[in-house]
Amino acid sequence: MDMPWRMRNRIMNSSWGSHTAIARLLGAPEPSLEPQAELWMGAHPKAPSMVRVQGVWVSLVDLIVENSESILGTDAARVFGNRLPFLFKVLAAEKPLSIQAHPNSPKAKEGFERENNLGIPLDSPRRSFQDDSPKPELLCALSPFWALCGFRKIPDILKLGNRLVSRSLKNELRDLKRQPDPSGLKAFFKAIMALEDSIRKNAIDEALASAAPEIDSDPVAKWITTLAREFPFDIGMLSPIFLNLFRLNPGEGIFLSAGILHAYLKGVGVELMANSDNVVRGGLTRKHVDLNGLMDILKFDEHAATIIRPIPAGSCEMRFDTPTEAFSLSQITVSPEREFLSQDRKSIEILLCVEGSGAITTQTETRRMSFQQGDSFLIPANFSGYRIKGDATLYKAFVPER
Repeated sequence: MDMPWRMRNRIMNSSWGSHTAIARLLGAPEPSLEPQAELWMGAHPKAPSMVRVQGVWVSLVDLIVENSESILGTDAARVFGNRLPFLFKVLAAEKPLSIQAHPNSPKAKEGFERENNLGIPLDSPRRSFQDDSPKPELLCALSPFWALCGFRKIPDILKLGNRLVSRSLKNELRDLKRQPDPSGLKAFFKAIMALEDSIRKNAIDEALASAAPEIDSDPVAKWITTLAREFPFDIGMLSPIFLNLFRLNPGEGIFLSAGILHAYLKGVGVELMANSDNVVRGGLTRKHVDLNGLMDILKFDEHAATIIRPIPAGSCEMRFDTPTEAFSLSQITVSPEREFLSQDRKSIEILLCVEGSGAITTQTETRRMSFQQGDSFLIPANFSGYRIKGDATLYKAFVPER
């Protein structure tokens, strides 16, 4: 091939999505008719990207099947079974997403087989497991981004609980204080999520009354109130009490391994994950909730989640350091004074321009392809080095070297 391939990607609509964020990124008319939640770039069977090869639009799934080593790279094709190991997205949350977690590899295989054996169709809203793959993920904020991620330290849960729901949940808080370990935290979470209707109403009413005077000064109070407004009578509105609350600035990231309970609340970001769509939900949603399935995959260790900031990785490039072997993410920023020159590469790359415009050229600059905000393109493993010029910010998804 003589140049990278342009991509055409599917937009996924959802009630929590934005009428403006993805449309604005793509230069499309706004507001969009439907709330646009995600832009998918990859080869997931549910919504594979199309790539333009010699003037013809071809499914990336089919292209990889026919040319796995030249597109993925020899090592990636061997390790990941001739499949693209990641899924690259833009996520636009105007409203909160569900409380959810993703399975590890054994749990994904087990859950996918179980739902298949039960005869639940793949497109059924009652499904949690769309495939048999795990789903670690990295989110990098493009705008200020609010998220809940991982259980707080137990003393912090007790402190917030006693401040906001001390009367209605006194028994649950007492039991957690008596057993301040992962088993106690598991029992506490299960008890909260399965409260009887009358106790649930009392807890919600008490939390809202306690939070009201602090809405403008305390983010926990603000989000409890917001969640209750979006999902009345859903006990998940208490999740800011027991989950860490984060505000990411643009360019900052957060990594979620399997089994980490989380909920994205509001903002726009790029998201990179294993090539899976497995989501097990516990609340804050009108979709299928599987509390037992969620309990089975969750980690109940106190999760000291940290904000990830990228580190320099060469000319114009900043890389997010994560533990997974399936994917890596970097940010590339070019200006008229600074161009990007690719390093030695052995695997597939997908690039998305989120701001500005420019051009990608061959290393010898004999061929040139222009791009602008919202454009994405695929660079197969067998493509030689390249340059990026212009005034632009791009995000690059790729398979890290082993």
